[in-house]
Amino acid sequence: MQNQRDSVAKIDSGYVKQYDAHVERQNKKKKRLIRRLALFVIATLLLFGGLLTYHIQQRSLYADKQAKYEELQEEMNLLEKQEKDFKEEIKLLNDEEYVLQIARTNYFFSKEGEIIFKIPDNGPSY
Repeated sequence: MQNQRDSVAKIDSGYVKQYDAHVERQNKKKKRLIRRLALFVIATLLLFGGLLTYHIQQRSLYADKQAKYEELQEEMNLLEKQEKDFKEEIKLLNDEEYVLQIARTNYFFSKEGEIIFKIPDNGPSY
């Protein structure tokens, strides 16, 4: 069948030449359209790939920052508790009775005429 088509002579008229030129232009337009679409698809894929990569990096960075924030928040809560304890201790140390009590228990400070006996903290040795 192919041989028959090749052996058939083409009509050499203006209409056939014009039709062949039209078909060739259509084929070239189709090729250009396919190339443009392929280029557009590739550019779009590259753009989305870049955006996806950027998004994943930002999520990772956000997770790291969130973990660091929570860690610092816990540290801040601990420091605020320490500050509260220190302020309470300062308040107690400004009280003379408290200071005398500490001096008596830790440094064996005694009142006049008072005798201090040190009792060992260990249990009985029997």
